[in-house]
Amino acid sequence: MERRSFLLGIGTVALSQLLVGCGGNKQATLNVQLLKGSIPGQVVNQFSKGLQQKVQLKFAPVEKLQDLFEKLQSLQKKPNTNDEQGWRRILPFAQSQKATKADLVTLGDYWINLAIEKKLIQPLEVAKIKQWSALPKQWQELVTRNDQGLVDPQGKVWAVPYRWGSTVIVYRRDKFQELGWVPKDWSDLWRNELQGRISLLNQPREVIGLVLKKLGKSYNTNNLDIPNLEKELDSLNQQVKFYDSTRYLEPLITGDTWLAVGWSSDVVRVIGRYPQLATVVPQSGTALWADVWVNPLGEDRQSLLYEWLDFCLNPGIAKQISLLTKTNSPIPTNITVSDFQESLSSLLLVNSEVLEKSEFLLPLPQPVAAQYESLFAKIKG
Repeated sequence: MERRSFLLGIGTVALSQLLVGCGGNKQATLNVQLLKGSIPGQVVNQFSKGLQQKVQLKFAPVEKLQDLFEKLQSLQKKPNTNDEQGWRRILPFAQSQKATKADLVTLGDYWINLAIEKKLIQPLEVAKIKQWSALPKQWQELVTRNDQGLVDPQGKVWAVPYRWGSTVIVYRRDKFQELGWVPKDWSDLWRNELQGRISLLNQPREVIGLVLKKLGKSYNTNNLDIPNLEKELDSLNQQVKFYDSTRYLEPLITGDTWLAVGWSSDVVRVIGRYPQLATVVPQSGTALWADVWVNPLGEDRQSLLYEWLDFCLNPGIAKQISLLTKTNSPIPTNITVSDFQESLSSLLLVNSEVLEKSEFLLPLPQPVAAQYESLFAKIKG
């Protein structure tokens, strides 16, 4: 998924590379590769100050989840020793290019199953995560997977979530004021006034999923042989000006489109700067996403790693991450409407009834995933 590649800056402390602690070979080190803007610098500083021993913290921000997944892959690549020896004969001082080690890496929940399948990550020892019991059951279930990467209550824990968001509708206040109504649910996307005025994510699971929601079905439906599904998709396609997963907010800002469907993490970056935009989380439920910590295969699961995971699950710290990065927290916090600017409250304080109807995009069997791809390509023509 290309979520959060539309970057217009974020009001948190940027981490170009944060090093805390003194030098020394024997010093404990925590290497973290994280999604840019997903952890504020002051949170890392707080963690450092609370440690009992001197440590070196290396937090390296990366622009996109796709890049982080590729970094995970590069950590597992074995160098070709024959090639390396050949180069060393020619260049005796040549250094082998090895990917920088990482104790923890940010992944999106959508990537967990692929990371497990490709043996890029290893399970975590839950007994060492003191705050694990504070994490609500649905979050524990999301990251408990079998060796094929599928959600399984008998599986192991492969990740720890630290923030989440949703797929939302964002629209132009001025245009809808003229229309005399505002969108509230997915079904509004089919209204005649919006023909050729909508931009959708270029993602089969998201687009087909919202149509399934309109029909009272699940985002994770395993059989697309559903009456009216193709007809509804075709009707929706008539409303769409274009599909895109990175630049879908730009035409909304300029007024070329009146409504877009997008990821909350993209939307919060622009909503405060453009008061003509408003958002709504669809009443019949939506798709959810989460940023999680994973431990690359082969890395030592050192105590410092578990101290950081516990720190992120502390309610006070979880609240800070939520407020400063303008996302939701998997840990219950006492965040209220007054904690956010008004334009963000509807986006970040999701009604519990709507949340109950919302779902994570869980991995589907390969033949079913191919069916989604095929139907989406057919509808777009």
